[in-house]
Amino acid sequence: MRLVRVTGSVLAVFFCVMQAVGQESAKPAADPLFQFQEVMIPMRDGVHLQTVILTPAHADKPLPILFRRTPYGVPEKAPNEMPPSWKELAEDGYIFVIQNLRGRFKSEGYFKLSSRVDLHDPKATNETTDAYDSIEWLVKNVGNNNGKVGMYGVSYDGLTTALALLNPHPALKAISEQASPVDQWMNDDFHRYGALRESYAIEYAVMEQADKNTNTHFEFETYDTFDWYLNLGPLSRVNDKYLHGKIPAWNEAVEHPDYDEYWKNEAWVRQLHASTVPNLNVAGFWDQEDPWGPWQIFRHAAEHDPSATNFIVAGPWFHGQWQTQKGESIGMIPFGGHETAREFREKIEAPFFRYYLHGSGEKPAWQASTFQAGSNTWHTYASWPPKEAMLKSLYFHSDGTLSFTAPAKAGKEASYREYVSDPANPVPYRTRPISPTYPGGDWRTWEVADQRFTEHRPDVLAYVSAPLDRDLVITGAVSAELFASTSGTDSDFVVKLIDVFPENYQKPDWDPDMGPKPGQFAQSLNGYELPVAMEVRRGRYLQGFETAHALTSNQPAKWDIPLRDHDYVFLKGHRIMVQIQSTWFPVIDRNPQRFVPSIYKALATDFRAATQRVYSSPERPSHVNLPVMP
Repeated sequence: MRLVRVTGSVLAVFFCVMQAVGQESAKPAADPLFQFQEVMIPMRDGVHLQTVILTPAHADKPLPILFRRTPYGVPEKAPNEMPPSWKELAEDGYIFVIQNLRGRFKSEGYFKLSSRVDLHDPKATNETTDAYDSIEWLVKNVGNNNGKVGMYGVSYDGLTTALALLNPHPALKAISEQASPVDQWMNDDFHRYGALRESYAIEYAVMEQADKNTNTHFEFETYDTFDWYLNLGPLSRVNDKYLHGKIPAWNEAVEHPDYDEYWKNEAWVRQLHASTVPNLNVAGFWDQEDPWGPWQIFRHAAEHDPSATNFIVAGPWFHGQWQTQKGESIGMIPFGGHETAREFREKIEAPFFRYYLHGSGEKPAWQASTFQAGSNTWHTYASWPPKEAMLKSLYFHSDGTLSFTAPAKAGKEASYREYVSDPANPVPYRTRPISPTYPGGDWRTWEVADQRFTEHRPDVLAYVSAPLDRDLVITGAVSAELFASTSGTDSDFVVKLIDVFPENYQKPDWDPDMGPKPGQFAQSLNGYELPVAMEVRRGRYLQGFETAHALTSNQPAKWDIPLRDHDYVFLKGHRIMVQIQSTWFPVIDRNPQRFVPSIYKALATDFRAATQRVYSSPERPSHVNLPVMP
């Protein structure tokens, strides 16, 4: 494998976000849209940050500043056409400012790929202080600004936006953090409750730390990265064969396998306990990178929110999809004619900033707004989760069925189902071949992929309900309580909550004699198995995240598996399925299934097959908890 350096401006709130600020139009606009200025803004420690200022060419009054801070590169010139994601905002009038983080591209200093903020150290510099110092400079030096600043951004740009909450400048009047990570060990980007997101972590760390002047992609020796990661073997070989100790983020992850002070200090949200600036949090229910962070920021800010300035918006989106042009579907799943991305920007994002930065319009009258998949309708809630949602348990049964009736005594039937998990033959997380994470666009929608490709594997258990006799609306936090055992001394369990579409759900939209035309679906949604929620738990952390403990072989244990927040309708006639497995490769690294102090240092001989059992009995009633709306 070698590294491919991708040079030039990579504008993106993230790679999936279609903000084409730096793209050249085939036909230049007759009149310039913006006046372009590039400056180097000084920070308190003398470091200067590369910053681009785009002022509307025909502004006739002072305007607020919309500020975005990114590691991905700033535009090299003003756009010839209005970027689709700016259209609704630009109609109100803003001075757009984009800044490279310290240590990226022309910005001075060292890029740490870190969200550490020490509020008690007056000499410290970090993304919080850099945002403060930059805003201080902007309001004093950018001509024709009205003294009000807003910040927004997706993913890493959302993180730098959110970090401004910890010590906001007085001129910062509104922010919209969108898909910001908050805890890289617990449930964002690099890990899922301590289980390493192997393919993402390695590829992303290299992308941002291989070269300060570029965004660097892997070039794999084989297109199917499933094979590449399997042939790599134990994680101890990553540095030996490829990275050679040159990627700090990877080295630090290897040195800190457990949830120690390193990761707790990285988890900046632990310092947030109030709504310090009006904040429009934005989350995607099928965000394959940062599905957890916005909800945690929202909940931490809600601890003290007397002025009701803490809001959240969520929809059926992949990472940053709400900043694409339309957002009328995700993968093969349509949204009933709604252009959810445009609707979000037009009806929620633009009015939010208009109210707080222009002083016109109305404050949001809700705390949470969602686009509910299944019903394909927008909803608002006075509080989240809505108080009327009631938890109901959907139980696993040993005959492979699901129901809201708890298991009874099984008589002669076994009270469990079992399978053999073999790390040498792991379950792929999506259909093969699995292309590289970056820059491949197909990775963005894997969380809505049809799960029939795993259902009949011998190392996957499937539990299925009868067809629903009415719509089932779930709104709030979903979770699973699994009673399971392993013949090994460490193990993973993955839980997938799936909506099974009826076999007669959709008629083909093409002539059966001629086949599909370009643009028509070659595959229908008949029998489609749509994942609604999926998560993994690693057995070594059942007793606590700070210290790893071996499991007792063949001893049943309770596995609490959070499945995050959702707003979804299982429609009448659909069935509910739960799939259980113990590998999810290579999005999650392989558990050796033999306890070792650190999986990063496991040997090839540590990886062993194990027999896994999932119990369904009155004493051990495995189930999923659903927040059901009346």
